[in-house]
Amino acid sequence: MSDEFGLIASDEADVPGDEWEEIDVSDTEADRIARRRDREFDDFRKRLKDADQFKVEQSVFDDATFAAIYKLVQDGYIDAFGGPISTGKEANVYEALGEEGRDVAAKIYRINASNFRHMRDYLEGDPRFEGIGHDKKQVVLAWTQKEFANLSRARQAGVRVPEPIAVERNVLVMELVGLVEDRARRLAEVNVENPQTAYEVVREYMRRLYSAGLVHGDLSEYNMIIHEGELVVIDLGQAVTVHHPNADEFLRRDCTNVAKFFSRQGLETAGDDVYEFVTTADPDPSGAPNDPSEADETDADDAGVNEED
Repeated sequence: MSDEFGLIASDEADVPGDEWEEIDVSDTEADRIARRRDREFDDFRKRLKDADQFKVEQSVFDDATFAAIYKLVQDGYIDAFGGPISTGKEANVYEALGEEGRDVAAKIYRINASNFRHMRDYLEGDPRFEGIGHDKKQVVLAWTQKEFANLSRARQAGVRVPEPIAVERNVLVMELVGLVEDRARRLAEVNVENPQTAYEVVREYMRRLYSAGLVHGDLSEYNMIIHEGELVVIDLGQAVTVHHPNADEFLRRDCTNVAKFFSRQGLETAGDDVYEFVTTADPDPSGAPNDPSEADETDADDAGVNEED
């Protein structure tokens, strides 16, 4: 597949670090800033709370969340906030301005997330998160770091995902794929002109994730977007390692979702076919992507997806 469509040669992908390292959910500098409540932070907090895009969130963003944003601003990852891109039960995503005027997305998870139990289902059994108790704050902080780690691992494995930039407490800064006024569209929303090519891209992404020791866990046409000819996998917060007790169940569900979508596009495929293809890769605990086969080179114009309805 072409570089423009997001697939790079497997042997060009970087080797991630140790996937199984413990993730620290103890207090961060943002928590310490929130406790100190000095004048500079208080002024920043008041300005942010008075901003139109945050007024409706005053009841759900605690002081430590504002301190996390404050710390990201201090560190140069965020220069200014724009409007909301999406509002969900667990998190809000905002357009922001990053280093050197780069457009970025700031994903802010609510500590009082309504799907707290749903988060625990994906964290429990993941060796990176052993010892996470029932404390809601720790679960949400772990989830935020988990998404950052999963994005990093997927990107290093040669899968096109939003580039993770920084994480502080319950705030994740990442590449903004498409602007608010030029929203990247989900695979479910576009006209798939060449389903076979798009199907091969999705299968290869899944196999590279599996080779790097990850299973997406919620993959469907609603968690893949198209922007400027690239197919981008999003929402990796719930992705689990292959050592998770439910990893195989999650993978089979992903395979079934992908097969059903492309079957509706006219292809003869089934979940078992996708599963067999994906699992030809042997997961490497070090995260090094194996190279089960090289994808065929395809012109960008033949990438298989048309962003027009």
